[in-house]
Parts: sequence; C-alpha cells; structure tokens
Amino acid sequence: MAQLWGGRFTKETDALVYAFNASLSFDRRLFFADVEGSKAHVKMLTKQGILTEEEGAQILQGLDGIKRDVENGSLAIEGGYEDIHSFVEAVLTERIGEAGKKLHTGRSRNDQVATDMRLYIRGEIDETAALLEELLCEILAIMEAHKSTYMPGFTHLQKAQPVTVAHHFGAYFSMFKRDRERLKSVRERMNVCPLGSGALAGTTYPLDREYTAELLGFDGACTNSIDGVSDRDYVLEYLNALAITMMHLSRLSEEIIIWNTNEYRFIELDDTYATGSSIMPQKKNPDIAELIRGKTGRVFGAAQSLLVVMKGLPLAYNKDMQEDKELTFDAIDTTKGCIRLMTGMLSSLTFRAPRMEQSAGQGFANATDAADYLVGKGVPFRDAHGVIGKLVLTCMEKGLSLDELPLEDYRAVCPAFDEDIYEAISLKACVERRKTKGAPGAVDEEIAAAGAYLGK
Repeated sequence: MAQLWGGRFTKETDALVYAFNASLSFDRRLFFADVEGSKAHVKMLTKQGILTEEEGAQILQGLDGIKRDVENGSLAIEGGYEDIHSFVEAVLTERIGEAGKKLHTGRSRNDQVATDMRLYIRGEIDETAALLEELLCEILAIMEAHKSTYMPGFTHLQKAQPVTVAHHFGAYFSMFKRDRERLKSVRERMNVCPLGSGALAGTTYPLDREYTAELLGFDGACTNSIDGVSDRDYVLEYLNALAITMMHLSRLSEEIIIWNTNEYRFIELDDTYATGSSIMPQKKNPDIAELIRGKTGRVFGAAQSLLVVMKGLPLAYNKDMQEDKELTFDAIDTTKGCIRLMTGMLSSLTFRAPRMEQSAGQGFANATDAADYLVGKGVPFRDAHGVIGKLVLTCMEKGLSLDELPLEDYRAVCPAFDEDIYEAISLKACVERRKTKGAPGAVDEEIAAAGAYLGK
C-alpha cells in the first residue's frame, strides 16, 4: 500500500521494517479522537477559506460516515495501513475522491497524533475520575455503616491503638480523594491544543488555531509549536497519577489479604470475589486482591518506561515517542479494571465486627489510654509511660489483658489507680475521647465532609 510519505522514495519499505514501524495494531483506539480532531480541523480550514464550503461539507460527511460504519461494525479498522491516521485518510479518499486528499492541509502527523493523544488522554482522565468517585462512594458507605465497629489500629503491623472501621477507611477515602484531585490537576495542565503546530514549525496557511482549540474543548492553543509536537509531560503526569492510585489500591488489597487470613478473620470475602484451590477444598483465596497488588507493578513500569523513552530525546518529534501508546493504553486498562474490581469487592465485603472488637481488646492497644489516665491524675507522662510498661509485663506474665488485670495489681505499681481505670481504657472510651480533628472520635465530622465532597 502506498504511504502518505512515499513520493520521495524509490524503493518499497522492507516488510520487516514496515511491520516494525507500523502502529495500527495499537493506535487504532485513537480512531474516535482522530475523527474528532479531523472534523475540527476541516471546520477551521473551511472558516478560513482554505477549503471551499463544498469541500468542507463533503469531507465532514465522509468522516461522519466512516465513524458511523466503524461504530456499527460494517467497517473494520484493519489492513496494510501504517497507522490510524493513514487508515482514516485513505478510506476517506477512497469514498469521496479528490476532496479527501485535502484533509491533511495545514497539519502534520506530528501535531495530528499529539492532538489525538491529548483528546484520548483527556477522555480517559474523565473516565478514571468517575470510577474513583464510585469507589469513594463505596468507601463512604462503609464509613457510615461502621462508625461503631471497633478494630485495632496498627503500626509496624503490631496493634497500636483502637480505632473504628469507619476511621480506618476514612484514610483510604483521603487517599483516593487525592487521586481524583490529582487527575483534575493533570487535566487542567494538559488542556491545550497542539493542532496547527505542523511538523514542528507551524505552517504558512492562515490557520485559526484558537478556533480549532475551541471546537475541541481545549482552553487554548499551545504557545510553542516545537513543544506542541514533542511534549508528552501530560502522559507522564497521567501515568504517575495512575501509579499512585495503584499504590493506594495495592495497600488496601494488602490489608484485605491480611484481614482474610485465618489468624485475623476480620472479614469474609464474598464468593463472587474469591477463588478456591484445586487441591485443598477448604481454601477461599483472595486472588482478586492479590492480582490488584501484583498488577500495580505493571503501571509503575509504564510510568518508568516512558520516562526512560523521553529522557534523551532532542527536540522536536522522534519516532521513539510512538512507544508512549502501548505503555499508556495498558496502564489505563489495568488501573480502570482494578478500580472497578476494588469497588465491587468492597461492596460485597462482610466485616466480622465481634472478631474485630475482640482483637482490638487484645494486644494492649489501650495502653496509651491507661497512661493518659495517670496523666489525668497528675502523674507526669514519662512516669506514666514507665508505669504502664511495667503493668504490660505483669499482664504478659499472667496471660491477662489490661482490662482483666485486678485493681490491686494496678495499685501495687502506682497508687493513683482507682476503679474508674476500667472505664477509661474501654474501647468505647479509647475511641470517643479522641475528638481532635481527624481522630476516630471525630468521625462524624469526617463522614460529613466526605459526603459534602461527593455531593451527598
């Protein structure tokens, strides 16, 4: 098949070289962005008198027909085309004749693909943000349902202080909220239009680049034509935003995996989000959470790979930049799929409240509150810390918790203790007395803020 650039060449491209150079197999997903960008370009060319009204209408009608036929399946994106741009232009020319050859007036494939990629990424950012909103709604539902479900909070994977499921999941709400806001920030910075930058130095045609940008929903045209065709910062920013989102999904997956173990038994995974063993009939494995944790590396790899691709490229366009697409497409598909799966898994999760509360009452998670009790009796905190440390050793020797330790054992170490120590170190008191902003006792305020953010 003749290439768009074939006029200067006297020999056919080697078949292996052609296959190595071609991108239709993966950039086909830019089809709708390519048609959208081409239609805006044609409208601008017509407005500027570069195309006649008849030519512009003919090309627009042809592009709409190609889009319709791809949508209904009567036209397949296949064949010996070098890329999606060649496919659209070749099919258009085949259908409408000479006018189709004027589609590319005043633009290069460099600014064309840069525009397509921005349109595509912008749409994917919006979809990813919408999926994160669904996940945030599910997390908020968990927070609202479990304000009084006590569980141990951990540091170093050791029981530290009691919290509630609502407060624990509030941390993930904050994480995924930042992820959503991060996407909005990337979208704002990337929303400029490179179309009209040409290969790198613009064009001699009297283009109205701001009009094209307006038609495509951009905030304006890029201010430098070289940067317009060579910039991939927005892809890198998006990939890094996806990588951070996947890191958060992986952390939550790790906790689900731990909570699902026989040793913890904090949760029950729904059968629809678990698998069994081919040899051990008793097993119910958290494979979905494990796969999310595992696939995080793929997204990290995509972000790092594109950084490596871009790090040594001179201005302006280089063919290396074609490598941005497969990496990005895979990272997008992986992240969106993992967000959907996490949302579904959380919606079907059962929390074993009695078991979580039992665990929170063990492991001396209320030791800090016992020390605070002594501070309230006038004992300096550093001395109180030492007293409780001794009492913990006593409990360990006797196989008791602080709640179970007799009052005489308390008083043997420090006479400031009284009967009210047991109320002071109850789970309810440990949680509810911590009312500073962001603490478990202020979870109602946290839930209200989360609901306001989601417009609920």
